[in-house]
Amino acid sequence: MPTTQELEQVAMASTKDELTDYFVYNKLSETYKKKKPEFSKALDHLAQAENRHYEFWKKYTSQPATSPGIKVRLVLFLRLILGTSFAVKWLEKDEKKVIASYISVADLIPPEDKPKFQEMLDDEVEHETMFANQLEGPAVKYISFIILGLADAIVEISGIHAGSLGIYKSTEITGLAGVVAGAAASIAMASAAFAQAKQGFQGKPSVSALFTGVSYFVTAVFLATPYFVTGDKVLALAGSLTLALVILAFVNYYNSVVSGIGFLRNFGELAGIMLGATVALYLFGLLVSAVFGIGSPTL
Repeated sequence: MPTTQELEQVAMASTKDELTDYFVYNKLSETYKKKKPEFSKALDHLAQAENRHYEFWKKYTSQPATSPGIKVRLVLFLRLILGTSFAVKWLEKDEKKVIASYISVADLIPPEDKPKFQEMLDDEVEHETMFANQLEGPAVKYISFIILGLADAIVEISGIHAGSLGIYKSTEITGLAGVVAGAAASIAMASAAFAQAKQGFQGKPSVSALFTGVSYFVTAVFLATPYFVTGDKVLALAGSLTLALVILAFVNYYNSVVSGIGFLRNFGELAGIMLGATVALYLFGLLVSAVFGIGSPTL
């Protein structure tokens, strides 16, 4: 059974979270008031709900929450860099845990406060379903095509670089091989995405193709950069793989926030495929080099 001490701990954490949410939604509501009035009203609705929750929990703690300036500024910064959808969903990413913590102390809420407590729980559940509809922007709608381009580019271009290292003596030629292959593959990927998006996708096929092709080519250029910076094959390969892992981690984390899916499993799977393809194609490059007597067989 929960204790009054646990109730106060939940109340202290809740007042801080609810006050932060209130300030964020209030700021965002003001930002969209002229550009998107309906969206602004939805955000204002959320702000007022969070304020009611703050006032509810404040009665159960002797230490009212202080102004959450740092976290508010962080969320607003994320909104500028990664969009409103990501920023708000990042803010609410622990909503299920919040609801669970509320339910854990439900027995300690006095009977006279039960109706407001239940109303607060209903608000939190409503927030979860609302985000899927109200906060979906273009980047969220097309995120699967962006990830398709990035994931394919990371696996294929890393493999091309590794295979080329077993054949070419120059890291610059290895880098160029990746860029040229990336340009060709980005066109092919864009065409495939266009055809895929025409099959019932709620969006523009041309935009889907653009997201896929551009994300593929930009990634290919990024992964090739270390090969133009250093002539050392080991450093070039290590640098390129590090960039690939960083890009994978970022994209998978972004996707995990906006889509609500697990981060570690997806990241681990893609990283494993990329590293496996890199090793396999490097060995294949060595085999080609040995059979035809070209290039340098070692790093």
